[in-house]
Amino acid sequence: MKLKDKVVIITGATSGIGEACALVFGQEGAKVVITGRNADKLQKTEERLKGLGIEVFGVLADAASESDNEKMAKATIDKFGKIDVLINNAGISMRALFEALDLSVFHKVMNINFWGAVYATKYCLPEILKSKGSIVGISSINGYRGTPARTAYTASKYAMNGFFESLRTEVMKRGVHVLVACPGFTASNIRNNALTADGGSQGESPRDEGEMMTAEEVANAILKAVLKKKRDLVLTGQGKLAVFLNKWIPGIMDGIVYNHMAKEKDSPFK
Repeated sequence: MKLKDKVVIITGATSGIGEACALVFGQEGAKVVITGRNADKLQKTEERLKGLGIEVFGVLADAASESDNEKMAKATIDKFGKIDVLINNAGISMRALFEALDLSVFHKVMNINFWGAVYATKYCLPEILKSKGSIVGISSINGYRGTPARTAYTASKYAMNGFFESLRTEVMKRGVHVLVACPGFTASNIRNNALTADGGSQGESPRDEGEMMTAEEVANAILKAVLKKKRDLVLTGQGKLAVFLNKWIPGIMDGIVYNHMAKEKDSPFK
């Protein structure tokens, strides 16, 4: 068990990739701290993981709240005495053309996705510097290539990528590992909970979830990348191709991405 007795914090871990990370890191022997905004979901996830023999500690916390992130770090130190790995997973998506988008939605996406990662990293960093541990930012292919109807989500992921790239160069000589993981399309509830123009939930995913990577596959890839101390992780062939092409033929990619997104179910371009 390569992570035996390491303390791993995973934000937004009551479903999807976060919950899957809690499972795979816990199975490697880590003591897992999970956060979530919903007390019932947090308790059920905690009980499920404990039932699988994983040492888990749940902290009720909103990723967008600076004080909740400070509380999360303090509660972890009080419970386990250290922090070895922080996985910034908490996130929310959106789907609406910018011209119709209420700016409160833009703020909400940035507050959870970007500021949530900043807050959690800020309050966990002193302990991670001591343990010479790892910081993981779960970003997206949208952190490399913007897509229409996802302006706020794209902005949040570009901001995450830049933040972690800058932070990495600050701490690289102090033994801290920083990984930016970009899963690409993953079968999870993030699209079901995606915000619409007025801030409501999308409800039904516009994509075929059955053709995507599972959350468990993504979590296993993240685990391997942490153990190998990789710098970047870009998943799926489609995701790697998008990153490569956007670097070399960005103008042509504008048209390719537009046409691809226009084919989505209930596309705003129709």
